[in-house]
Amino acid sequence: MGKDVERTEFTREDRHRFRQKVRQCLDVFAQMLAESRFDSERPMSGLEVELNLVDRTGDPAMRNADVLAAIADPAFQTELGRFNIEINLPPRELGPAGLAEFEENLRQCLNAADSKASAADTDIVMIGILPTLRDEHMGPHTLSANQRYKLLDEQIFAARGENLEINISGQERLVTQADTIAPESACTSVQYHLQVAPETFAQYWNASQVVAGVQVALGANAPYLYGKQLWAESRIALFEQATDTRPDELKAQGVRPRVWFGDRWITSIFDLFEENVRYYSALLPLCDDEDPAEVLAKGQTPQLGELRLHNGTIYRWNRPIYDVVENRPHLRVENRVLPAGPTVVDVMANAALYFGLVRALVDQERPLWTQMSFSAAEENFHSAAREGIGARVYWPGIGEVPVTELVLRRLLPLAHQGLEAWGVATEHRDRLLGVIEQRCITGRNGATWQVDAVNAIERTTGVGREQALREMTRRYTAHMHTNEPVHTWPGV
Repeated sequence: MGKDVERTEFTREDRHRFRQKVRQCLDVFAQMLAESRFDSERPMSGLEVELNLVDRTGDPAMRNADVLAAIADPAFQTELGRFNIEINLPPRELGPAGLAEFEENLRQCLNAADSKASAADTDIVMIGILPTLRDEHMGPHTLSANQRYKLLDEQIFAARGENLEINISGQERLVTQADTIAPESACTSVQYHLQVAPETFAQYWNASQVVAGVQVALGANAPYLYGKQLWAESRIALFEQATDTRPDELKAQGVRPRVWFGDRWITSIFDLFEENVRYYSALLPLCDDEDPAEVLAKGQTPQLGELRLHNGTIYRWNRPIYDVVENRPHLRVENRVLPAGPTVVDVMANAALYFGLVRALVDQERPLWTQMSFSAAEENFHSAAREGIGARVYWPGIGEVPVTELVLRRLLPLAHQGLEAWGVATEHRDRLLGVIEQRCITGRNGATWQVDAVNAIERTTGVGREQALREMTRRYTAHMHTNEPVHTWPGV
């Protein structure tokens, strides 16, 4: 969730100075865009996966400090909750074998990490929301020992002036309150990064918004929260509510949330960063000593630290990223819509669908986003989160259609074209997109498996929901380690 911070409180002067620095960074960023000072010759892709820690009963294990010490691998980092960790894989070109290399690297890292975590009686689970989480697991004691998380918690609640309400209606209804941002830690996701040139960023971001609903429908893996069956991908609703800095009065005025889908197609990455500066107040007003204009004037690359820090506290489902590697700046789309899991092969199948689809849509002569309203894309996104693989979505030229039919008839061929354009070898794209095809044919993804398994356990054993969720989580974890795609898992 970003770099560590050392400050514990902020003054009015801190906020004023931060605002000025952010605006200066934005001006320098605009100049860099005008001068095309970005690395885009060998576009790289990236992958991050957030993970849950569980004890032998399947309950959350608040042991991330001990587990990270045991793993002793800089690829693994702390996350918001004490039962969370995150792995960041080295970026690579997609090329002929990039997806296969990501898959092998992720499997090796997770297997090694899980082996070391087991010494602390802890298992690692890839899942959208840990099904055994309960309300009592969430509080100040949940947050990791990192000053950044403590400050975010304080600043969000200072902005709200009241407790958070979590109110989600799905198959069942959950209404609860929280006095910390700890519920956000329930949301464990996968983030795909795609480096793009400045002149094509808008197309890739718009394409990412178009396919977000399809991604969520097929990849849904979070049907349970606090023992309630809610949305197929309850993580979407929970994350939108758990980081909301707005009291009801500001919501009624139309003030933008910090987690949101957006409200329009864009023409430049600058549109998104300008919105960040114009509409969002600072949560972490920390300034560094860099003068970005002076650095740029010397022909060097500014870090734009304040702009990047501010961007990191605005949680768009497809987020713009400015980064500097070896003194070379670049731009990325960070696709944040999907949950973690169920298996490594499922994660990589989802990656193949995303990378392939956005490339194919960008390469089309007539952009698809010029043929549909932005609100239609947003409705697809939230409908898919609610209904999962059974959702119906809108698609230009077709109208409303079951998402599985859309993927089988229209989108899988496009994804193959896009992966071919990236140079992905036929054997790898056939295998991974074959997983997506079988998901659509069987109608089974992580969310449907979880629900079917819980129902079967309750029906055959007579245990209550809480115990059924524990048993399901144990079975899920065992299946996860086989790396067999979720559509092949037995229901009981």
